[in-house]
Amino acid sequence: MYRRRDTRRGWLIAEIAAELRRYGADAQHVGHAFAGRHGLNATDLQALIAVMDAELVGAPITPGRLGEQLNLSSGSVTALIDRLERAGHIRRDRDTSDRRKVLLRYADRGAALAMDFFRPLGERTDQVTAGFRDEELEVVYRFVSAMGASLREHRDALRDEPARRRTD
Repeated sequence: MYRRRDTRRGWLIAEIAAELRRYGADAQHVGHAFAGRHGLNATDLQALIAVMDAELVGAPITPGRLGEQLNLSSGSVTALIDRLERAGHIRRDRDTSDRRKVLLRYADRGAALAMDFFRPLGERTDQVTAGFRDEELEVVYRFVSAMGASLREHRDALRDEPARRRTD
């Protein structure tokens, strides 16, 4: 994407955008390498990330929420969960407060595979972040969070677009 680079700010914005694109593409390659080694497809990987992210914030995801997040039908979500459960990556647990509700969690085997594969990347990340002061990390966090929110808003708008076109 073309961005003006005739000022320092313009140059920085263009370079940040380029670095974010490269980071996203490279992260996707790493994810595909993990998926390939463990017989997973791209949707499987997205589902595992969603399950992990939900667990990290202490709010395990339900199959319905997973379907919404991945933009999948309930039948596709069921097949996806069945496949990941058979492979030992996730497990279904009943919610203790509402036994009708199913929560998806990382299974021990799946978590161990992910930890083993991604540990070197985690160590590299630790090395990079060690070079930043806490105040700098606060700014980076604020920036990355805002960029992520903006990207998700755009993604959601794109998802809604075909539905709007069909009704016009």
